[in-house]
Amino acid sequence: MILLSALSLAIASTDSTTFIRVNQVGYLPEAPKVAIACSLASARVDSFVVKDERGRIVFGPRRTEVGGAFGPCMSVHRLDFTSLRKAGRYRIVAGSDSSPMIRIGPTVFDGAADTLLYYMRQQRSGWNPLFKDSVHTHDGIIVDSPRAGEVVNVSGGWADASDYLQYVTTSAYATYVMMMAYRDHPWAFADAFDAKGVAGKNGVADVLDEARHGLEWLSRMFPDSSLMFNQLADDRDHTFFDLPVNDSSDYGWGRGKERPVYPCTGKPQGLFAGKNRSTGFASTAGKYASAFAIGARMFESRDPAFASTLRRKAKMAYDIGRANPGVCQTAPGRSPYFYEEDNWTDDMELGAAQLSALTNDRTLLAQAIDYAREEPKTPWMGADTANHYQWFPWHNNGHYEIWRLASRRDDRAKRAQMSEFYRRGLDGVVSRAENGFKIGVPFIWCSNNLMASFATQAMLYRRMTGDTRYRAYEQAAIDWLFGTNPWGVSMVIGYPHDGVTATDPHSAVSDRLGVDKLLGGLLDGPVYRSIYQNLRGISLHKPDEYARFNGGRMVYHDDLGDYSTNEPIMDGTANMTYLMSALASRAKR
Repeated sequence: MILLSALSLAIASTDSTTFIRVNQVGYLPEAPKVAIACSLASARVDSFVVKDERGRIVFGPRRTEVGGAFGPCMSVHRLDFTSLRKAGRYRIVAGSDSSPMIRIGPTVFDGAADTLLYYMRQQRSGWNPLFKDSVHTHDGIIVDSPRAGEVVNVSGGWADASDYLQYVTTSAYATYVMMMAYRDHPWAFADAFDAKGVAGKNGVADVLDEARHGLEWLSRMFPDSSLMFNQLADDRDHTFFDLPVNDSSDYGWGRGKERPVYPCTGKPQGLFAGKNRSTGFASTAGKYASAFAIGARMFESRDPAFASTLRRKAKMAYDIGRANPGVCQTAPGRSPYFYEEDNWTDDMELGAAQLSALTNDRTLLAQAIDYAREEPKTPWMGADTANHYQWFPWHNNGHYEIWRLASRRDDRAKRAQMSEFYRRGLDGVVSRAENGFKIGVPFIWCSNNLMASFATQAMLYRRMTGDTRYRAYEQAAIDWLFGTNPWGVSMVIGYPHDGVTATDPHSAVSDRLGVDKLLGGLLDGPVYRSIYQNLRGISLHKPDEYARFNGGRMVYHDDLGDYSTNEPIMDGTANMTYLMSALASRAKR
């Protein structure tokens, strides 16, 4: 993997104040194609051309479109070359400024979804293929429960980010969305690794191997109807900056020994001064139900016994959610930070829809629709800010699943209603996108998650309705993730291999073993300066090579010390698998 320095590619000239930002992965022939000329001072960019690899003009000159200022870009010009559809490699030139080489072609996104899985495998707890060893084998001991002190076997799953905490909240969603991606776009995934994540075919698509790893952990975290776990470990993990194989965290039972396992209780949790605002089980129960239900369908023919277990647990989890409405938030340790999830009807909606698809039970479908009506629009959409993971998942797959079920029955009214719910959310984001980048997400912690989810929801809406009114905004969000942003950085580590990507992410694995070990990880992404400046224990370890681009309202740093913008995230990476698989060609692999 070739990792190019930010200074060699992101800054074309030390004297330049205009930078042409492009999607470094490439553009599909039929998709919108817009590069952005970001000027750090007031400037006019009147026209541009596109040149082929031999330097011949193949498009233009064309007039630019003036867009609204954004972040550090005092002047923004949109360079639209949508009508250039011929496959090839090109460079965009405006005056004395030029872009990196770009690609146009039907296969430019092929392999992207599988690239994301490299990071998922690296994040595995239990057996970890990167270290060729098992990690966190002592998990765990129950806390905050009448059964506190009881030892349970819950080893497995994925670390949530560059720390080693594990949450059902994010893991169940990650497991679900990977299976959704395979169900809808199986051609996008290869079989190059076995079930343990070791190189070698096993007759199963790698994405299903990864999803099964998640399902097996979730099954251990929900052993029976009397005990539903939500979290493994807490932020005492942060005391040491270790590799997972020598994690020195001590939760009271010795360094590197057992970690605490938190059950859902329906009440506020936190063993120390900080407490969350938990009120029920349903946010977690709904996520369990949806992951188990789609898993039962995915593995019905491959492993009937496993599928039967998943089917039983899906219904059991859903029933617990019905009986215990409310949120089961993650538990803080000694720091004030936790996942402040405040919505749960979206989780129960998706659980009900998937159970209805599994059992053909129309009562469950009716319940899913009732839940959908309680939260038609995911609340962050259209907002300027939100608390950390306050509205998670970032887009509501339940609306799409209800639409699928309604399509089978030719129920046009329900299909139209679900499409309308998606439209409301998209309208909210677009209403805030009056800038040259056409970006309307709030730059809260994990903004890249929001970017990917907006693009996914827009793409699903387009699939559901044929309405292309949000197509430009959908593409702008995809382009942003791969380099059409003020910093000119692809937000997926090491992808594309010849692009500008993070070289110093917040990760002990990267710091000790090399950034190539984090291939495929989606970074948190830019945040508002006000968020960055008020986080605890955050500081840069080296001079900021993006200082010229961090003068606006939001910041991004390629620095080990910045855990707010430059840390890869497991759930965000999994979330991207659906979007990337949807962009893959149907070429035979």
